[in-house]
Amino acid sequence: MKVVSRWPTAPLGDVVEETQYGTSLKANEQGEGVPVLRMNNITYSGALDLSDMKHVEMPGEDFDQYSVRRGDLLFNRTNSQELVGKMGVWNRDEKVAFAGYLIRLRLKPDRADPAFVGAWFNTPEMKSLLRTRAKPSINMSNINATEVLKFPLVLPPLAEQRRIAEVLDRAEALRAKRRAALAQLDALTQSIFLDMFGDPATNPKRWPLVRLGEQATKIGSGSTPTGGETAYRAKGISLIRSLNVRDGEFTFKDLAHIGDEQAAKLAGVIVEANDVLLNITGASVARVCRAPSSVLPARVNQHVCIIRPKPTINAVFLEQFLLAEQTKRRLLKIGGAGATREAITKSQIEVFEAICPPIPLQCEFARRVTAVEALKTAQRASLAELDALFASLQHRAFRGEL
Repeated sequence: MKVVSRWPTAPLGDVVEETQYGTSLKANEQGEGVPVLRMNNITYSGALDLSDMKHVEMPGEDFDQYSVRRGDLLFNRTNSQELVGKMGVWNRDEKVAFAGYLIRLRLKPDRADPAFVGAWFNTPEMKSLLRTRAKPSINMSNINATEVLKFPLVLPPLAEQRRIAEVLDRAEALRAKRRAALAQLDALTQSIFLDMFGDPATNPKRWPLVRLGEQATKIGSGSTPTGGETAYRAKGISLIRSLNVRDGEFTFKDLAHIGDEQAAKLAGVIVEANDVLLNITGASVARVCRAPSSVLPARVNQHVCIIRPKPTINAVFLEQFLLAEQTKRRLLKIGGAGATREAITKSQIEVFEAICPPIPLQCEFARRVTAVEALKTAQRASLAELDALFASLQHRAFRGEL
């Protein structure tokens, strides 16, 4: 990859003092021992998520070899093609171990700033290059340290590296606050649900139980259009796939479209606004959201099921009921019981029991959720602006124009 920058470039290996592969570690189920970083502790953006740290038993001599200290870079050498190459910086004083699938890169302190190098490797351009260089295997992609050390690195003077890293870090901190605010609003919605209706698993308020099949005018999934992806169009009728269904949120990213002829073959799965969409196969089984009016006209493929409630069940209430942690566990248990893969059948959905509070109470809940969603919309808009600003800063910083 040719780097366009007023700064010189050098192979990453020129600024790396030491590389070390992680080792296979067995977690201590009692939570005792040394905390260990795993590949899932590195987020896609490069930030470290330490909310799910495991612990391992490790002798002192091994801990010295397989531990990180402040300023070390951790590189994810194995993952899906989209996630291989994630890089995070350990910026704490305490030492922790790091597991297999990670490579520790220890930099020459007089040549490179860890935060700067981490930011460079988390640019879209470098992530794209990493994906193309990673070697695919059966269900993972891999890249080794020798290949990583060949990657180009923009190399301004050390003081300028630190200045750029500080600017980007401040911008990322603002994005992190917006993401945290969105997460809190998601938690607020479920908190309101539990406060009004109680735990749906134990049903402490003794609401009537109903089967979804009895309270829905439509339950059904579609199929893949003839010709598969070759049938997709740049414009036309939306074809909703499992990747568009996120928990509590519909995403338009990679939304497929089909023509009138293919849509006619899926006339039995015409989507209406506020239909509850449930993923019924694959790794995303049990994800659920409502269909927004802006996606219409639309159909679903075989991985997504439409649940269209009768007037006795409010769509917002049903969505949040299915999103409740207690309900989600039930759905995942059903979905994991298939012979060869995760799957929930139409008949299983039809007999699935839900609590059914009085409709006025459900509607009051929906009103409160609508208010929360308005706040979320504002936060998402703010986050989108910050994302655009961050991308601009990245572009200018590494070209030497910041």
